[in-house]
Amino acid sequence: MSSFIADFLHQAGGTAVIDGGLATELERHGADLNDPLWSAKCLHSSPHLIREVHLDYLENGADIIITASYQATIQGFKAKGFSNEESEALLRRSVEIACEARDVYYERCAAFSSGGGADGRILKQRTILIAASVGSYGAYLADGSEYSGDYGDAMTLETLKDFHRRRVQILAGSGADLLAFETVPNKLEAQAYAELLEEGDIKIPAWFSFNSKDGINVVSGDSLLECGSIAESCNKVVAVGINCTPPRFIHGLIVLLKKVEPQVTTKPIVIYPNSGETYDADVKEWVQNTGVTDEDFVSYVNKWCELGASLVGGCCRTTPATIRGIYRILSSNQSSTFATK
Repeated sequence: MSSFIADFLHQAGGTAVIDGGLATELERHGADLNDPLWSAKCLHSSPHLIREVHLDYLENGADIIITASYQATIQGFKAKGFSNEESEALLRRSVEIACEARDVYYERCAAFSSGGGADGRILKQRTILIAASVGSYGAYLADGSEYSGDYGDAMTLETLKDFHRRRVQILAGSGADLLAFETVPNKLEAQAYAELLEEGDIKIPAWFSFNSKDGINVVSGDSLLECGSIAESCNKVVAVGINCTPPRFIHGLIVLLKKVEPQVTTKPIVIYPNSGETYDADVKEWVQNTGVTDEDFVSYVNKWCELGASLVGGCCRTTPATIRGIYRILSSNQSSTFATK
């Protein structure tokens, strides 16, 4: 499966752009996400808003859009009164909406090439991937524990595998191009994901992205090197990296992932940090005075790519403007490379 991502990156010119934050964009479009389902609430209440946000990111240069399934779980939907069948259908719907957005985008690209106006949008025919998001067990708890990785001493590998199994199977069979295991907070959950992928009925590749609050370890305190080694050992994992982590920590984390002795990963590095703001799990709000501007965020991108990142985007609190900035930086780099050949 490693050729899948290698071929995609080759077509993209060596680096690719991931989309940005979903929840805050949904709120900007009018969604009320004060709910344990968070952004997944819109899969039922307002799927058109999800489609609109996906399109915003595509028209600002994203090559990969991540589905609105981060907080979508069968257990979470059933707790809100949905049946098992309805819950599974909502998971599939997350991929369908992303695919619909991609189709609309391609239609707009075709219209533009036929003389339609771009109106400042980036309308460029290219391969676009749909990544089906799989949030951690902590995301389902909706108590901020994906930012601590503390699931209690009683949590077991088998419990986590049982929790995620059906959800992963559904998303893998729903038409997505790959699975995005996001904000992985501890080594136990990474191991659970790796074992699920190897069970035999998952036919698409995946990436693992961990989160950190100290620039050295994942948020639970587990070693990033050990977590990266789990991803490296799983054949169906085609990229590994970091998401939902302040930009100031990314440099050191990439260095760790690319460490030569021992070589932690030979897989492409995926990087999509948050805006640098801090999430307060008690009040369920982001502390805004700790963040960086779009310009500051984008200024890091060249260094990340020089260090080895090949898939770059944004996570919580980043916007289409952030993604457009990343697109411009990477496009400029690719143009410069071609000009010197």
